[in-house]
Formats: sequence, C-alpha cells, structure tokens
Amino acid sequence: MLTIKEITQLNELSELKQAYFSQSTSPLDGMWHFGFVPMAAHYGFYDDKNLVGFCCVKSDGYMLQFYLPNDLHSQINDLFALIIQGKESVIGDINGAFVSTAEPQYLSLCFDNLPTISVNALMYQHMGVNQVNDVHSIEMTLADTSQLEPLVAFAVNAISAPKEWLMGYYRHLIERQELWFYAVNQEIAATGECRRFDDIQTQYVDLGVIVAPTQRNQGLATRVLNHLVELAKCQGLKAICSTESANLGAQKAIAKAGFFAPHRIVQFDFK
Repeated sequence: MLTIKEITQLNELSELKQAYFSQSTSPLDGMWHFGFVPMAAHYGFYDDKNLVGFCCVKSDGYMLQFYLPNDLHSQINDLFALIIQGKESVIGDINGAFVSTAEPQYLSLCFDNLPTISVNALMYQHMGVNQVNDVHSIEMTLADTSQLEPLVAFAVNAISAPKEWLMGYYRHLIERQELWFYAVNQEIAATGECRRFDDIQTQYVDLGVIVAPTQRNQGLATRVLNHLVELAKCQGLKAICSTESANLGAQKAIAKAGFFAPHRIVQFDFK
C-alpha cells in the first residue's frame, strides 16, 4: 500500500502537476486550480521512497485535486476510498470534493463513492467569434498601484469578497498587468481580469468580470468580456472563464460574448 505524507514545498509536485493537467480533456478553471489550490494542504503518495501521486484538500475538508499515474491503477480505488472515508490519519476527515467534468480519472473516482452531487459552476471557452457588434465600443483602463484601494473597495461592495484577500489578490494582478477597469462619471462601474498562466495551460488566459450593482442588466458585462477577449487575441491566447451555476445573469452575458460551456465543476458531498 502507498504511504501518505504532507507536502510543504509545492515545487516538489511540479512534474506530477504537469502530469495531472495533461490528463484533463479541456483547460481547467484558473481560479480553482491556481487561486484556491495553492492555499490548500497537499499530500504526497509514496511508493517506497518515490513520490508518485498527490491530492490537495481545503481547510473545510473538500478535496480539490487527486492524481495517481495509470501504472498504479490497481491501487487507486482503494487509496481514494481510504482517504474519503477519513481512515487516513495524515489527511483526516474529508467532507467532499470539487472536480470538473474535464478531469475523467478524478471524476470517476468521486462517482464511484455514492456521493450527493450538485453542479457548482460552468466552465466556458471562447468560440473565436464575437456575438455582438460593439466589441470596440468600451474603453477600459489598465490598473496601476494608485487605483488599488478604490478597486478593492469597489469589489468589496459589488461581491462582498474579503477585503484583506482582495488587497493581496488585486496587488498581484496589478503587478502582472492583468487588471482593467471601466469608469462612468469617474466612478468604477466594472473591472476585468485577464489572468495569464505561467507554467501550465500557457496558451490560455482566464477572464473575470465584476459589474457594479447599479450598472447590471445593461449589457456591460458582455462588453467588458469582449474587450478582454480582444486583449487575449492580441497576445495570441485563447480565453476561458467560469461562473456559478446559479448566476443566470452572468451566464447570459458570457454566452453573448461568444463563449460556450462544455464542462462543469461538480461538488460532491460524501457525508
């Protein structure tokens, strides 16, 4: 049986992470895998002293990634069941898992264990053509450090995200020149994120949009997305994005901007 140890230096998993992403059938959501995953606890699977696989688990007991190579397939079902049943003392209790339909091995393991299932989010890819004619009708400004605090205040008000987390997140985007905003009468009306990938999925950019409550239902989100798609095209990159399954307004805006959703992020509850 494989042994499990906690991993504290994530660079130890670089090759295994590459292998994990290579198994996916479609680009994976950037916020989930490059925003939430690095903050989760990681555990390595060892065959003798060789690191052969891994999983990562959020602080609330939800698994986000699970990988074991095909040549160890005979052990994968027992290992996964052991972990999600809370019988592995290193990892502790597992309440459930988040996995996309583009991760066939991990998804199948979740289905095998009789969970309660719900769709958490839709994963979109751009079709390569715009569905509306006003692609260039919006002027967005690339954010700099002088706009950090007003942009954070805007996002706190618009989506009720934690201020402390937003300060670090937006500072990082600004440093990478990946955060844009649109103002109406000198007030921020919308923000747009065009997040590049560093080592994995480098042919894609992951988009994000926030619209002020007073500016919603006016087509602004679609116009921001169109602008971001054009930015991606100028860099020779393909655009992806996601939104919650319950956010019907965002889904309509994303579809109007020329995206389709071939995959879902699914929440599994094992208890």
